[in-house]
Amino acid sequence: MKPPKAKKMIALENPSQIPQNMSQTQAAEFWDSHEITSQFLETTGTLPTDFPSRTASRLTSIRLDADLETRLRELASRKHKPYQTLLKDFVLERVYEEEKRLGIV
Repeated sequence: MKPPKAKKMIALENPSQIPQNMSQTQAAEFWDSHEITSQFLETTGTLPTDFPSRTASRLTSIRLDADLETRLRELASRKHKPYQTLLKDFVLERVYEEEKRLGIV
């Protein structure tokens, strides 16, 4: 069986292209048809706060050095985010950079 054909996504190059004050439903519809570009990440350095994961969350355990966890919690506190959310953002950004480097995206 063939996988379904991927639909063409609209590339976002800067934050001004993202509508403000979207409802959860509107945000889900928006992100289903738009994608972040490397230019966006180079301009902002971060993903939008309402940028969803593309799949359901799964529990994954990792071991962190106590010092690294402390540093992560401090950064998260300064950014007013839960530390696990910040960690997911960091992982997502790094995976994207590696995919870009390897020509996957």
